[in-house]
Amino acid sequence: MSLSFPHVNYLAVLVGGVVIFLLGGLWYSLLFKKPWIRLMGIPEEKMKEGSGGAMPFLFLMAFLCGLLTSYVEAIIINHFPPYVLWRGVFVGTLVWVGFAAPSSFATAIFSMTKKPLWLINSTYNWVCFVAVGMLLSVWR
Repeated sequence: MSLSFPHVNYLAVLVGGVVIFLLGGLWYSLLFKKPWIRLMGIPEEKMKEGSGGAMPFLFLMAFLCGLLTSYVEAIIINHFPPYVLWRGVFVGTLVWVGFAAPSSFATAIFSMTKKPLWLINSTYNWVCFVAVGMLLSVWR
């Protein structure tokens, strides 16, 4: 038995990674910055100090995670024709409901993460999966 991956549009995957990265910046700096920082329980000044100059590396790692997410979602979408916008919404939601939400919620329960904090983080994942799902469904 051989394992082969379906063809994906690598430019669309790259753009999907950029979309996820930019959504993260928007989500955590403009839309939910104050409640997210408050729920994290770490003063904003301490968060800035805590990176210790490692912010470029952290941003690179965040981008690479988004790129991997985009690539895997492209593979999954190949199994769900027709390739239309609403199908991308469906697949993005399916991936979130089936994998990201339950696993992150179970982790949140046992790590005693505040549920509103889980909701902010998990909803960001859902928005990313749906946005990238739509992009990858129509940009073949």
